[in-house]
Order: sequence, then C-alpha cells, then structure tokens
Amino acid sequence: MKFSVPREALLKPLQLVAGVVERRQTLPVLANVLIVLEGDRLSMTGTDLEVEIVARVQLPEAGESGELTVPARKLVDICRSLPDDAILQFSEENQRVILKSGRSRFTLSTLPANDFPNVEQGPGDLQFSCEQQDIKRLIDRTGFAMAQQDVRYYLNGMLWEVQEGQLRAVATDGHRLAMCTRAVSVSNPEVTQAILPRKGVVELARLLDGQGNVEVILGSNHIRVATEAYTFTSKLVDGKFPDYERVLPKGGNKLVFGDRNELRQAFGRTAILSNEKYRGVRLLLTDGQLTIVANNPEQEEAEEQVAVDYNGDQLEIGFNVSYLQDVTGVLSSEKIKMTLSDSNSSALLEETEGGDSVYVVMPMRL
Repeated sequence: MKFSVPREALLKPLQLVAGVVERRQTLPVLANVLIVLEGDRLSMTGTDLEVEIVARVQLPEAGESGELTVPARKLVDICRSLPDDAILQFSEENQRVILKSGRSRFTLSTLPANDFPNVEQGPGDLQFSCEQQDIKRLIDRTGFAMAQQDVRYYLNGMLWEVQEGQLRAVATDGHRLAMCTRAVSVSNPEVTQAILPRKGVVELARLLDGQGNVEVILGSNHIRVATEAYTFTSKLVDGKFPDYERVLPKGGNKLVFGDRNELRQAFGRTAILSNEKYRGVRLLLTDGQLTIVANNPEQEEAEEQVAVDYNGDQLEIGFNVSYLQDVTGVLSSEKIKMTLSDSNSSALLEETEGGDSVYVVMPMRL
C-alpha cells in the first residue's frame, strides 16, 4: 500500500472514525483503524463492536491499493501535530507503516486487516431516504433527555419510530420526556420502532453536517445511516421502550404563554441558588405573573418574577430547574407554551405555533 493525502482531507474523517474506538479494548485490533485503498478511494473504519463508522476520502491521485490496520489514537495525534498544509505520504514495509511529511518520519506498527471485525450485516427491513437536517434536528431536540446509566438499559438510548410519512424520536430518563416528529417520505403502513444506544446517537450527531440526504436502513437488530462521505452502523438496544403516549399529560386546563428567552434567563439565575443535589425550584403562578423561587440548605434564596400570559387559579408546583433549562435552551421560538393542571401533574412544554417538538417534565415535591 502506498499513497499520499493532504492533512486537511484526512484529519476530520479520521477524528470522527477514531472517536468510536474505545481506549480500553479486549481485542488489540479494536484499538486500530482499518485503512483500505482502492485506486484513489481511501476508506477508514473504526468500531467498538457496537458502533461502526466508515469514512471515505477521495485522494488527489491513485496509489497502490491494499489494506491494513494502524493504531487509531497515534495516527490522529500525528496528523493533528503536523502543519495545516502538510502532505502525508503513507507506505507499507515489513508489516509497518511509514508516514512521511516534510522532515518528519514516523513508523507505526500494524495488525492484519483480516483480524478486523465487521459489524455483521442483517437484512434491512425498512429503507428510506431523508434530509440530513431532519435527522440532526430529531437528535438535537431530544438527545438531552436520554438517561445516562440507568439500570433500565432501554432508557440509555433514543427511540426512533417510523410511521407512514413520518419519523419520530423520543427520549426519556424517567423524569422528563422529549419528543420530536418530522415528516419524511417513507411508506410504512405499520409502526416500526428501534432503540439506538446512547453512544450511537452521539456519534451519529457528530457525523451529520446538515447538508444533503441520508439513506437509512432499519433492520431487526441494526441501523445503518449512509451519507456520501460516511456510513454509520449501530446495533440496536434489545428492549421494549415505555409507552410514551401514556406519559403525555392530557386535559391540562392551565395554559401559560411566556417569552422563551426571559424564562430561560430567569431559570438560569435561580438555578445558581438551588439545592446542588436536587436542583428544585418552586413555580408560583398567578394572573399575568410567574414567580420562580429557589433555596438551598445554606438558607440562601433566589426569586425571579416573569410576566406571562395566564388567567386562572393560583398554582404552586416544584420542578427540577435543569430540566426546564434544557427545554427552554433547545426550543427556538420566541414564545413558549406551558400546559399545567395541578401541583402533582406533569407539565407539557412546546412551541406556541406549529412546533414539531413536545416536552414533558414531572413535578418535584419540595
């Protein structure tokens, strides 16, 4: 194998591929990135056996074809340390890779490409194409609500639900829920559900730059998302996602309309003096006004008053302020609509007109 490539063309795809590679590995070859050259088409693959990313790079000119694996982290660090306009020359000698650039020369160990695992291909049950920005929006709007390390492992991921003409993403950690729905051209009379693992969601979001289309293939235990430059494959979480429809509060009779930015800033300021562990704040709702109160074990207190559009009975309800900050931070409309019923019921937050996202936050006892 022999080829040369500009550092600029190689660095970003290499970083994205190496991002999947875990530092601690059971198999030595999993710490490596697989490099395959066919003419002037270079592909790089990284995997941790759960998630696999393949990046494709077009070389300025054809090289000598071949395939091998090299240590991922070391290759990234070398590329990162070279000057921006550097040209890297790769060549293979005696099971070693020699990397030259200007006056620099590096020799890296290799492992056989045959040892590199392939995320097995299951038959694709459902296939459709959509805009990258739709997938990116689904992840951006819901990803923050995924659980981190919940024993209910199916919550440590994101539900994708494909119906006729729409793709929906739902994430919940048991205390709050985020849901976003986008119209996509897919013919799927039955509802198909798949749970993407947390790591897969994070890596997929890094790949999407919002330009062009993606091909999505949803199998019984894998999902594959392909763009022109990348192919992302992830195993799915084997589990049953909770019935999110039952979580959506129905029949809330207290409608509050407020300025999203004002609320976001008010939540941010009161959060400073909230209890560091529980993050609770009290919301006191009266005609035309929302008062947000936070206090902590040191007897410190913060109070904010925000003018809102509300007419109705007084209500006092407690929430985790971080959850409210997340929602007001991710929405983009000027106004935000909050639907409440009583102090023991969840709040429903959404954009005021034609929004594609819905958020549920459970109350706290303070």
